[in-house]
Amino acid sequence: MTPKRSRRQPSAGCPCGLAETYEECCGRFHRGEAAAPTAEALMRSRYSAFVKRDEPYLLRTWHPRTRPARLDLDPGMRWTGLEILATAEGSPFHSTGMVTFRASYRGGSLEERSRFERVDGAWVYLDGVFPPQ
Repeated sequence: MTPKRSRRQPSAGCPCGLAETYEECCGRFHRGEAAAPTAEALMRSRYSAFVKRDEPYLLRTWHPRTRPARLDLDPGMRWTGLEILATAEGSPFHSTGMVTFRASYRGGSLEERSRFERVDGAWVYLDGVFPPQ
């Protein structure tokens, strides 16, 4: 795995922590105008979808084998930042990838090692595990 550090700053434009505005960054994926080119870009866009409570996007980008029928997003959950801890594969030239991240929310954080695969050429979230603390 290649370590990567990327912390969301309060002045960041997109909820995923990148400097572009939401509309230019994850918003274009959410609207279906573009597909995430890497596993990390998909993971960032999924984080932004949790922030925006975009259930259709989350379900659309979930692997058909592991996708739930629906999501119950907590309206009281306030996501406050995303940190990419490591990535493995997941480039435009790979068919699988892994992204380890820490997502902060008001009152705590969670860390997950997510696996991604390509289905019909598009990156989708397969599953994730919570690394031992």
